[in-house]
Amino acid sequence: MINKKVANVSEALEGVSDDMTFMLGGFGLCGIPENAIAKLVDLGVKGLTCISNNAGVDDFGLGLLLQKKQIKKMVSSYVGENDEFERQMLSGELEVELIPQGTLAERCRAAQAGIPAFFTPAGYGTEVAEGKETREFNGKMHVLENAFKADFSFVKAWKGDEAGNLIFKGTARNFNPVMCGAANITVAEVEELVPVGTLDPNEIHIPGIFVQRIFQGEVYEKRIEQRTVRQRD
Repeated sequence: MINKKVANVSEALEGVSDDMTFMLGGFGLCGIPENAIAKLVDLGVKGLTCISNNAGVDDFGLGLLLQKKQIKKMVSSYVGENDEFERQMLSGELEVELIPQGTLAERCRAAQAGIPAFFTPAGYGTEVAEGKETREFNGKMHVLENAFKADFSFVKAWKGDEAGNLIFKGTARNFNPVMCGAANITVAEVEELVPVGTLDPNEIHIPGIFVQRIFQGEVYEKRIEQRTVRQRD
């Protein structure tokens, strides 16, 4: 059994450099690779293309990289709650490719499966389809979408073992599974790292073959992206 464990986040991010393309799991602030993002900020790498559902909030998640102007292009489904993301997009400082959420997930999964491209009806007749090949299937028009190409994929799991097998918890599963194995190198950070043989094989969501490096994160903040409460009577 190949041991994928690395000592810390610094070793996990070895080889990261300017102008690379990264996939980052998570949805809002749920299931984001917090330790990897914090280290990318510390490293000061710039000119990055980041593929992620959205960009967290202004002072957390990918918002930290946006604050430092380290991201050149965001490939996402929506701007979300990040004011700086919105400001940079509207001012032209940040290149943004907005993609239907299902298409974003499938372009990750296609890369994971080694499928170069696929047809989807999502986006036909809109700006999403401009400049792309279209074809009719069963009386319905479809748009050709290419699989993503990324240098690193950074994902967050609840628990993993030293062989890279991963278990996600609840909605933190989101985009993380489809980004595993979808880049040249997949780095997984986990809340709990256990020896091989500890995990129940029936509970494993992603097998270790899709992961090249795994480490146990140090600190995780349980933030709420947008808190809504009922007013007292």
